[in-house]
Amino acid sequence: MLFPTIEFGLFFVVVFAASWTLRSRPSGRKWLLIGASYFFYGCWDWRFTGLLAGCSLANYLGGLWLDATDDRRRRRLILVLGLVVNGGVLGFFKYYGFFTASALNFLASVGWSPNVALLEVILPVGISFFTFQGISYFVDVYRRQIEASRSLADIMLYISFFPQLVAGPIVRAAHFLPQLHKGPDPKAIDASRALLLIMGGLFKKTIIANYIGTELVDPVFQSPGDYGGADTLLAIYGWAVQVYCDFSAYSDIAIGVAELLGFHFPPNFDQPYRASSLREYWRRWHISLSTWLRDYIYFPLGGSRRGDLRTYINLFLVLLFGGLWHGADWTFVMWGAVHAAGLSMERLGRRVLPQREWPPWTYLIGLLATFHFVCIARIFFRSPSFDVAMECFRSLGDWAQGATMASPFVVGLIVAGLGIHFIPPRWSEAAGRGYARMPLAFQGATLGLLLVLLSVMAPEGVAPFIYFQF
Repeated sequence: MLFPTIEFGLFFVVVFAASWTLRSRPSGRKWLLIGASYFFYGCWDWRFTGLLAGCSLANYLGGLWLDATDDRRRRRLILVLGLVVNGGVLGFFKYYGFFTASALNFLASVGWSPNVALLEVILPVGISFFTFQGISYFVDVYRRQIEASRSLADIMLYISFFPQLVAGPIVRAAHFLPQLHKGPDPKAIDASRALLLIMGGLFKKTIIANYIGTELVDPVFQSPGDYGGADTLLAIYGWAVQVYCDFSAYSDIAIGVAELLGFHFPPNFDQPYRASSLREYWRRWHISLSTWLRDYIYFPLGGSRRGDLRTYINLFLVLLFGGLWHGADWTFVMWGAVHAAGLSMERLGRRVLPQREWPPWTYLIGLLATFHFVCIARIFFRSPSFDVAMECFRSLGDWAQGATMASPFVVGLIVAGLGIHFIPPRWSEAAGRGYARMPLAFQGATLGLLLVLLSVMAPEGVAPFIYFQF
């Protein structure tokens, strides 16, 4: 069930009406949202609803077990067990085939080819997101940053809440669970902001991301050797816009839908392509993942507190893990390694020449350098194999052919997708305040008109969100 579909629209209308009807009955409202979330997830593959329930129950019981003891050694043992359970679920379903195939290829390279029958493991949609939420809950209880929940319903809803279940953002229990305790307040709902987020997300996904993908990025990356340098470069820029508009669209819609149901989520993107350094880029891109990696991997490894060499090692470990989180393939590991190398060189350069000594015009150089570094690294992210990635790099050197894919429509969408990043935040805030002052009937009519226009303008069919595969 995809967001930009009539099916989801009808589903959400029913859930919205029923949840607010049960506003005075918190327990009934929770179980309604749990049932809706499991139905939503079951529309992908009902067999994995049991996995979702099992992860929720394991984290619920583990949290209670942690809270029941003050013995440091026992608490560490419980923590390790919880990490093994959550990580084992993610590792088996997502990485079994990858690591097994890699091991068999290595053995074959040294002359041993064992006859091993591989299991066919189906990847549950959204598993990277809900297991990370489970891990964050377990670790936060261990650190005593939050108390273990006594309510199984609370944990089940936290793990399975449908707006962000399959592609994030990754929500912390410390942010979500207190909202269940105090209940929804209609006066605290910023409906206008929620509608604007949903409408903007629908436009970014169905128009910008889908058209750039089908008209430019997919054909070029499917066979980069058939295109010259101009088309390949345009496709690389197009891919940067497509992945941003696609993923930020899902996050915006998820945040807007959650807002209408009475839950407040922090933003997941902050105009990342206006960053003038890689460090700033990672503070603006997929914020929920970046902060998760920082708080649960980088800081426990020592962060930057144990000298430069250890800091660089920690950066590589975190980014390699982040690359592997995105996909079970060596191309994603390479993507993470490239970013780790870039962050390390950037950190070293900042030590040699502190940023306070840079003249103001270097911001533009930093912005262009950061954007192109991100784009080049994303060749590995988008390519299905190293061979295709190398073919992309080779085609960048062939400028004998003209830009056959540079239609005015596609180029205009790329410019629009990049232009979003340079709209001053105060303009967006002013537009939101102006929209909020409009009558509610006008706001609803605006949403209806946009849906009609999108149904006419959007390409046929609804492409899945890119991050569903992660």
